[in-house]
Amino acid sequence: MTNTHPIPDSDPPNLDGDSDSDIDALINALLEPNPQSSLLDHLHGSTSDVKESSLKRGFHADDSSHTQIPLKRGRIHNVTHHHDHLHAAFQIQNPTLPPPPPPLPLSQPLPPAAINGVSQAVEGPRKRPVFDSDFLSRALREAESVFPEDSADNGVNFDGEPGNFKGPYLSLNDYRRIRNMERFRQIAKESATHYARFTSEETPDERPSSSTAPLEIDDSTSPFSISVKAIKERAAKKKGRDAWVAKNQQREKRVLVPSLQELCLKILADNADAMVSLEGVPDELRHKLCKLLCDSRKMNNHFLELLLSGSPTEIRLGDCSWLTEEQFAKCFHSCDTGRLEVLQLDQCGRCIPDYALLDRRSQRWLPRLISLSLSGACRLSDKGLQMLVSSAPVLRSINLSQCSLLSSFSVTILAHSLGSLLKELYLDDCLTIDAAQIVPGLKKLEHLEVLSLAGIQTVSDEFIRDYITARGHNMKELVLKDCRKLTNASIKVIAEHCPGLFALDLMYLDNLTDLSMGYLTNSCRVLHTLKLCRNPFSDEAIAAFLEIAGDSLKELSLNNIKEVGHHTALSLASHAKNLHSLDLSWCRNMTDNELGLIVDSCFSLRLLKLFGCSLVTDAFLNGHSNPEIQILGLKMSPLLQNVRVSNTCQGPLRYSPVSVDLIYIDEN
Repeated sequence: MTNTHPIPDSDPPNLDGDSDSDIDALINALLEPNPQSSLLDHLHGSTSDVKESSLKRGFHADDSSHTQIPLKRGRIHNVTHHHDHLHAAFQIQNPTLPPPPPPLPLSQPLPPAAINGVSQAVEGPRKRPVFDSDFLSRALREAESVFPEDSADNGVNFDGEPGNFKGPYLSLNDYRRIRNMERFRQIAKESATHYARFTSEETPDERPSSSTAPLEIDDSTSPFSISVKAIKERAAKKKGRDAWVAKNQQREKRVLVPSLQELCLKILADNADAMVSLEGVPDELRHKLCKLLCDSRKMNNHFLELLLSGSPTEIRLGDCSWLTEEQFAKCFHSCDTGRLEVLQLDQCGRCIPDYALLDRRSQRWLPRLISLSLSGACRLSDKGLQMLVSSAPVLRSINLSQCSLLSSFSVTILAHSLGSLLKELYLDDCLTIDAAQIVPGLKKLEHLEVLSLAGIQTVSDEFIRDYITARGHNMKELVLKDCRKLTNASIKVIAEHCPGLFALDLMYLDNLTDLSMGYLTNSCRVLHTLKLCRNPFSDEAIAAFLEIAGDSLKELSLNNIKEVGHHTALSLASHAKNLHSLDLSWCRNMTDNELGLIVDSCFSLRLLKLFGCSLVTDAFLNGHSNPEIQILGLKMSPLLQNVRVSNTCQGPLRYSPVSVDLIYIDEN
């Protein structure tokens, strides 16, 4: 039943407020025994008062007094003027009709029509707006709904029917606020299962994971497919048979005794300020001494002058953050760099701007330099790089990681000057370099063996296809860490065109699946370094790779590969006899049984990282039979204190020997 009445313009409505008390008063006025006349009296500004009526289930209202109710914005919409009157239309439910249907459960969202409360299409000659009575009835039911007295959460129970609610009157704002709090509490209860630790009897997290999907295998006759099938059959036949037995239950704690050389180097590092000369000290010992000083933050200008005295062949400084521009210019201005072959000045952003390189006494002041590392040179631009490259005509390896001012043109500079010589290029975290623009320059580096592009987000499948297809046959090491756009297509191209690949870094690549492990297993048989981290690979896929290519591995990282477990442990124990370093941090499926099988079978294993492996106990630590292994991450102890540095000094290049017939280019 729809009734429309003109509203006199003598008392214009107040459209500035929107309080709950005004809404309740308007609802009470509409529910009077004669709602039409009562509403007209209120809109005309009658001086009589309306007695406050309590909202109850019988819609009872007292009409002993009246008060003025201003018209509110947002409750009566589309009010129109017609001649001398302000017109508004209301749609009032007939009291004689059946009661409205019960309200929707409060846990369900309200329908759009009930939220808006306004009908857009109105029948009638003037097409006046109509105020939907569903909004008023719903608002009334919400306003009169109160809480049971026996509820656990402040007397609130949102699962019951409105007819079961008993208690004092509750305003709409309080009602909606507590209803939202109850919804958030329910969501929190549902989400808590994702963060809980389950036992074997409890139901694990059922969120979809790419590792739980069936293995994608192109050819069922490939070595990878055959290996996966054999692993599944072995798991079905040997349930509970692959158990590790501790060898020594009462193992005494092994103390690493430092060598005499290590003790002497430590004493020299502690008293570096008292040293007067490094003449006659081999480059290997100089390198170890510099590393100790840089790690302990004791490197200073005095020791740098000792390193640069005479005619050094190697200068390796892993931390130059303490070095200023004045100290750098003073030390290198008087240094004889004619025999210098290795120059490492990492974290040198403070001391090497462009003008420090331009102000040199000779254009070619590094005539025999083979390896150059300027990681973190954030003040080095393309112009400075061009001057530096022109000063080192026989450069074979250059590290420009974290050089934030270098653009894509820097690769063109290297290709123009060192196209037939450069073998190693590191461009990690050079965020201003566009991978698509450096492909032509990279193709001109004919003998490039090592390419590191970690952190460059523009590296895509198209880049890998264009470059690796052209120059992949020379590639020995490829670092694609944190290049998150790469998919299985890139791994397929790498496996097909890099037969001599020795080292591969695929950490933090989320889009890879077990199909990538299949490509590596079938083609890359000489890998000795494989780094994985947070990749969605399954336990069976990694185990199949180790079954085929595990014999050549020397360093393996499975950091935070969640599915790594019993199958991987068995494959490591059987086919990783040459493994030297293993990282199983945050592989929470690894227990004492799996780790005992690995350590007791891999006799070459010397370093094992187990950060975050909460299931490891003293039964493994005291029961394994490998006395030479160093285990990190299980106890709160200084990390570098018990880690031995390898005695072999790294050469200028990683994979290629340095040619002895380097041409000395005279300055003249």
